[in-house]
Amino acid sequence: MHALSNLDLAAAAWFLVAWFGFNILIDISPLRKKTLSCAMDHYRRGWMISMCHREVRIMDTAIMSGLQHGTAFFASTALLAIGGGFALLDATERMAQVAGDLSIPVADNQALWEIKVLGLMLISAYGFFKFGWAYRLFNYASIVMGAVPEKSQASSEDIRKMAAQAAELNVLAGRHFNRGQRAFFFAIGFLGWFAGPYVFAVSTLAVLLVLLRRQFASRARSAVVSGQYPNFDSPDRSGEYTETGSSNPFT
Repeated sequence: MHALSNLDLAAAAWFLVAWFGFNILIDISPLRKKTLSCAMDHYRRGWMISMCHREVRIMDTAIMSGLQHGTAFFASTALLAIGGGFALLDATERMAQVAGDLSIPVADNQALWEIKVLGLMLISAYGFFKFGWAYRLFNYASIVMGAVPEKSQASSEDIRKMAAQAAELNVLAGRHFNRGQRAFFFAIGFLGWFAGPYVFAVSTLAVLLVLLRRQFASRARSAVVSGQYPNFDSPDRSGEYTETGSSNPFT
């Protein structure tokens, strides 16, 4: 660890605080109810409630297939990033030469370079595990979706209970997928370390601000939570569960 200066250690500590602090803010803190991710969790549950009232569920399986393919893509990308990290471990001199031509202050210390590359590989490995588990959970959710019986085969309560189980698996899969994506986003901030601790700290802050804006002040969040919010849990007089307007719980 003698290769790391105090500035490097401080910048690395700031990176970890920003990354894990953001995860706590979005997933655990009371403010999580104000986030775009929480709003989409509500729609995931509503999707399963609506699905159990459809006799033809081709659209639902198509959506689930798209979620699985997207997760598999990011898992494969994480593996490629890990492989690229191994290639970078032996590229200190070459990268220093390229950085010198571009006037980028990349450290030419072999030990420091390896620490930075290994850190980038660890982030990619974390992302792979998150994407891999999310893919598995999406598979489980699709299986439970397929097991949800039609109206003529079971009572409304049994159908709704199985739909709720599929919804919770879907929500869990989405959360793990989001954490994997955050790892990729913060990996972009981590790249700033190759240009020095000051750039590292600034790039981490930039990524953090972008992610905070997307969760709390983005146009996507406004589109999802504005106006009347669907209430998928209110039965009408016939006993069917419909999307009736309700006050917005996210504002």
